[in-house]
Amino acid sequence: MAKEKHEFQAETKQLLDLMIHSIYTNHEIFLRELISNASDAIDKAHFESLTNRAILEGDESFEIFLTPDKENHTLTIADNGIGMTRDELIENIGTIAKSGTKAFLEQLKKAKEENKDLTDKEMIGQFGVGFYSAFMVAEKVTIVTRKAGEKQAWKWESNADGSYTIEEAERDKRGTAITLTLKKEFYGKDAEQDFTDNYELERLVKKYSDYVRYPIKMDFEFEETPKDKDGKEIEGADKIKKVETRTLNSMQPLWTKNKSDIKKEEYNEFFKHQFHEWEDPMEVFHTKAEGTVEYTALLAIPAHAPYNLYQTDYEPGLQLYSRHVFIMDKCKDLLPDYLRFMKGLVDSPDLSLNISRELLQQSRELKLIGRALEKNVLKTLARKLKNDREWYEKFWNEYGKSLKIGVYNSIYSGSSDTVDKLKDLLLFMSSKEDKLVTLKEYVERMPESQKKIYYATAKDKETIEHLPQMETLRDKGIEVLYLLDPVDEFAIETIHQYEEKPFHSISRGDLGLDDAESQEVKKETEEIQKDNSDLMKDIKAALGDKVEDVKVSSRLKSSAVCLVADEAGPSLSMEQTFSQMKNPLFKAKRILEINPHHELFSRLKELHEAGKDSQEFKDYCDLLYTQALLIEGILPENPVDFANKVAKLMAK
Repeated sequence: MAKEKHEFQAETKQLLDLMIHSIYTNHEIFLRELISNASDAIDKAHFESLTNRAILEGDESFEIFLTPDKENHTLTIADNGIGMTRDELIENIGTIAKSGTKAFLEQLKKAKEENKDLTDKEMIGQFGVGFYSAFMVAEKVTIVTRKAGEKQAWKWESNADGSYTIEEAERDKRGTAITLTLKKEFYGKDAEQDFTDNYELERLVKKYSDYVRYPIKMDFEFEETPKDKDGKEIEGADKIKKVETRTLNSMQPLWTKNKSDIKKEEYNEFFKHQFHEWEDPMEVFHTKAEGTVEYTALLAIPAHAPYNLYQTDYEPGLQLYSRHVFIMDKCKDLLPDYLRFMKGLVDSPDLSLNISRELLQQSRELKLIGRALEKNVLKTLARKLKNDREWYEKFWNEYGKSLKIGVYNSIYSGSSDTVDKLKDLLLFMSSKEDKLVTLKEYVERMPESQKKIYYATAKDKETIEHLPQMETLRDKGIEVLYLLDPVDEFAIETIHQYEEKPFHSISRGDLGLDDAESQEVKKETEEIQKDNSDLMKDIKAALGDKVEDVKVSSRLKSSAVCLVADEAGPSLSMEQTFSQMKNPLFKAKRILEINPHHELFSRLKELHEAGKDSQEFKDYCDLLYTQALLIEGILPENPVDFANKVAKLMAK
């Protein structure tokens, strides 16, 4: 087959350039990434061999081999792992991001807009593009690979110039060899760092990859004076060259060591190597258990949430080992979905090496381990919330959404205790001091007369603060929770109440304020409603099925109108969320509330007395309703008609 030339995706070219010039300030990290990829490939070959020994072709000694070449200025990283086919080369190497580079770049742009202080390294580090780190030290990268179980090998080559070639090749065994033709600044005596130097490479392996459980080998060439039969050096004899193959790493899995013997830096490097992370983890969990089931777990909360954490293409799960032997990569059955952000592994001698995914789901041992891990993580989060608020709020900004989704999804998962597990870990922005608060903190400072936990929903806190419904509560000094994420209200509704205090939206039903002043206002409002029952009825008739009801408001002070939802049905914000999900079935029962003390109320009464069927009265009703929509952030169905009515009114 002739050599094929392929162009990188346009976005891939852009991203590759960004990778080379922006991400890495520490060039040596490329070796860790390529060794990690080699280790992953061997894991896959080992896993496949559990059910198909034939793919090993008699080669059962897994290893990673480094070959520096000073003369040709190259470094080769080779493994006898699973290897790749031609199509896999194009899929895995020709395109950077698994879910599409275009989507990646869009997320990158969005992240930059939302947080202008983020560096390229911080943003890109979470996207799994480690192979391309090779190009920051290499002017050319060549891959020769043969898939386990197949005869044909393939050669991939690129100068990072926007294209790559693929052609048939020869390789006598399965696996992959990646050869870097180094840039001039990375070889020789004058190099800023010489990646053809055996001892430099040995140092880097010790630093970053000592815990890789497959031997990382390299040949060391040295000169030796010949010895006689008694082992003594022969005087005057010419030195002879010898080659010694050495294993560079200890191969002792980090999780098998005593916690007291492991430095924080070792944990950090392990997670960066094992799970292709770019920054030190936020928190590390290292637990060993004996008893009913024996296991060791090494888990971590990554520094940042991956961009696709809540997308369908994200695969959560922990690595699974039995007696240090790899079984499975993404085991989803260990932790609940609301902890999907956790990275790590579990090693248990009680698990079978050839356990199937179907049997895993029924495994008693796995369920016991999972429950213990979940308990440990939640206990740590609760302790952090209590003792290290700064750390917890940083965690919350990255992963709080997962916990809120977990609360809401408990309705469908059948996990009745999930709400109890998570409710005390939730944080919400509050009108009090503009800070994040727990539900417990809110309830503890409630006045004795307050019977409900009040909340408001919007895209941002500024919108909430300008809602007319806030006026009364603000004047009374009542704290309001700001729900700024669409999932917030669903989580709140799922919890339903906290310490016997029901949640209440300020835009839903009656506020239920029990103080003397509120009761007096309520009584006054009821009388005004009764006196103006015909007006309310005719406004409702003019608006038709746009509203469920029209009422005189007891919650408004300076604003003319507001829109609230009926107590029983979905809220206005829920309706909008369902609408975005293309689900029109969930409609809020809209109630238009009018301020009886506003000058517009008097004008409405005049127009009504002049004739309820007049066009002017109907236009006023419609304008008031549309005004209420806009306050809620809802666009009118007919903006042109609204604009024309406003213009007509202004011209009078």
